Amino acid sequence: MNSEAWIIDGYVDEPACLGVPPYISPYIRTVAGVLREKEISVTYHTIDQVRADQGLLREANAADYVVIIAGMTVPGKYIGGTPATWQEIEQLGTALSNPHTFLGGPVLFGAGGAGGQAPVKREDFHVDTLLHGSPAGALNRWFSGSTPSAQFSYRDEDSWAELGAFIITRHPCYPYVMCEIETARGCSRELTGGCAFCTEPFYGKPSHRSLEGIKDEISALAKSGAAHFRIGRQPDILTWQAGSGEFPVPRPEMIERLFSSIRACAPSLQTLHIDNVNPGTIARHPQEAYEALDAIVRYHTPGDVAAFGMETADPAVIEENNLKATPEMMMDAIRIVQDAGGLRREGIPELLPGLNFIAGLAGETARTYALNREFLEKVLQKGYLIRRVNIRQLMPFEGTRARDHNALPVQERLFRDFKEWTRRHFDLPMLCKVFPTYTILRSVIIEEEGEVSFGRQMGSYPILAGIPLPLPVRTVLDVFVVDHGMRSLTALPYPFQVNVMPHKVLRRIPGLSKKGLARVIAGRPFHSDAGFTKAAGLTLPEGILDFTLP
Repeated sequence: MNSEAWIIDGYVDEPACLGVPPYISPYIRTVAGVLREKEISVTYHTIDQVRADQGLLREANAADYVVIIAGMTVPGKYIGGTPATWQEIEQLGTALSNPHTFLGGPVLFGAGGAGGQAPVKREDFHVDTLLHGSPAGALNRWFSGSTPSAQFSYRDEDSWAELGAFIITRHPCYPYVMCEIETARGCSRELTGGCAFCTEPFYGKPSHRSLEGIKDEISALAKSGAAHFRIGRQPDILTWQAGSGEFPVPRPEMIERLFSSIRACAPSLQTLHIDNVNPGTIARHPQEAYEALDAIVRYHTPGDVAAFGMETADPAVIEENNLKATPEMMMDAIRIVQDAGGLRREGIPELLPGLNFIAGLAGETARTYALNREFLEKVLQKGYLIRRVNIRQLMPFEGTRARDHNALPVQERLFRDFKEWTRRHFDLPMLCKVFPTYTILRSVIIEEEGEVSFGRQMGSYPILAGIPLPLPVRTVLDVFVVDHGMRSLTALPYPFQVNVMPHKVLRRIPGLSKKGLARVIAGRPFHSDAGFTKAAGLTLPEGILDFTLP
């Protein structure tokens, strides 16, 4: 009789990896690959599924093995799921008395922290075995009778990633699951210690995955029904297969080979996005970086985001924390990304920067927040587009310099004032520019049903759209933008069935007056744009209206 193993996905979020639904991390897939290689039957559930159905815990307790993957090394707020806490992990370890239990992932770097708090490195989670290093590699060594920690090898990981591709079909979001794809791990700036707060240097010097290994995994994922990919598990996509040094020179020809190969291996893909880009790389190697970004834009799908770890605009804080780029270099990087990706396709920009700020770094003062604000004001003045701004509080992990040298607790009033100013005076006008009224958003997936239902597209940092209709979860529809919030949009179904929509939805049409609304309701049904325009006193863009009869 075959052995049975369960994988419980407690979710991960690191500087260079995301595994919160709808994302599935590489750790889950490679662990599944090890189990498949050992001819062990695999069951997969998320921590949210286990919370919702205690019967799953009883089923898991009858298995031979349970592998838990978890850990957040950056603070975040999530719509798709709630990451496992260390207390929940301990409860799982205690409750699962029958199987041999394993725990792996960044939770082993520290747990229990949040923005503005220091995580605690724990050695006892009430599980049998901790999978240090690569969870898949450590698990494989345990099955081989060796110490469950592993020297990292892409030769092994590539094989397990291909074997474990099947596990995505068990994900509750499937087929709308975003596969986080690894191309490299470790930080080139590890030479100088890296950014003071970052955990990526824990993975050591950069190790780059081969093109063949990536292609084999993409092909296997596509055969399992994957259509959504983010090339996100690396600290800087532009330096994949680049040379040595703290800021390697990008090789545009390699980036083109990578993205064209992904397209060839998954010809039916619907999403191909990126995540981290080091602005210091772009500013120091502008021509090579532009050519690499241009190659990405040729093969990706629109709505993409290059996430910049800016952290601060204060030169003193940058120096004290060994950060990547000065404010001037950051502005150059923003310009270069916009030059490469600022054109629109299907109504939305191809590729825009996203900015990350961290509060609580060593050397921070009141002047830091003033400089951050001045930087964002200058971005607005220059007319650049930014997809999103994340503002977080430091999580200083044991083993980072920020653990002992920081400005925690943050100056709460200054932090809140800066965050509120950014939302009102930067994010709101920026959303209006990035997603103008009547922009069409394709394939929005409803994640929360209500009188106003909320959904997002698949992608890197997709915008949240509120649709004033009760729509079942997992409904997929096209919408057009009618209003802007500080972090979200209001949208209506596209094409808009003007003859059947209720009053509360009709009144959301931009520019439609109360009198015009009354005339529209009285004048229905319409058969043409001209009839609607005459009643409403308003001309909508061609193609917005649909004249289906009730």
